[in-house]
Amino acid sequence: MTTFAPDSLDLNRKLPLWYQVSQSLRASILGRSPEAPLRLPTEDALAEHYGVSVLTMRQALKELETEGLISRHRRRGTFIEPSAQRGAPVRLLGSVDAIVAQQSGMRTELLEQGPTTVPAELSEYFPDMAEVAGFRRLRSDEETGEPTNHARNFVRPDVAAGIDPADLVRWPMTKVLRDAVGVRISRITDTVEARLADPETARLLQVPLLSPILHYTGVTYDEDGRAVDVARIHYRGDRFSFTVTLDAH
Repeated sequence: MTTFAPDSLDLNRKLPLWYQVSQSLRASILGRSPEAPLRLPTEDALAEHYGVSVLTMRQALKELETEGLISRHRRRGTFIEPSAQRGAPVRLLGSVDAIVAQQSGMRTELLEQGPTTVPAELSEYFPDMAEVAGFRRLRSDEETGEPTNHARNFVRPDVAAGIDPADLVRWPMTKVLRDAVGVRISRITDTVEARLADPETARLLQVPLLSPILHYTGVTYDEDGRAVDVARIHYRGDRFSFTVTLDAH
């Protein structure tokens, strides 16, 4: 039987190892794709994966069992509870101008660009596509130079063909798509969730491993109803606020 593959973890010796392992595995479980297997590897295999002792691994698993995220069965193994999922995120709708304004005012570094495989959890937005254009950027405060967020964009190839990479350093993706490429944007759906910083995010944002971050997903649709861009942005928890104004009518 295929077993679940948790994310890797760079251990921080300043925090209890069992706590770091339990929180990392917890994040992997809650962020798993619908197709991921429910069976966990053995205690020995997990201990080797995380670089800890079996005793430490057992303590981490006990924590997750107490939370109700996993169940342990003699001779059968340890399984993720099917009901262990993130709570339904809040989806926020606003004007395109408001979103552009929110994304502006930061120094931007383009880290990577090129074809990338469509993640399984985003396949619904890009039906019949195995690859899209990928862009990775790091935004920093203009005055202090402190990293504020790390963004990954997945863009339809036909739309991405019109993007000048230099524009992504000057402007937010939404502005580039609308004003430079000429996409007629009909709506953007925003989702904001609380998460813990994984090793890559912690390194890029210069925050402690497993510290609170905000995970933003923005799906941009054109007038034909196609998803043209899916943005995934990790914000430092201490540098982000989201204000929503609801119209009474």
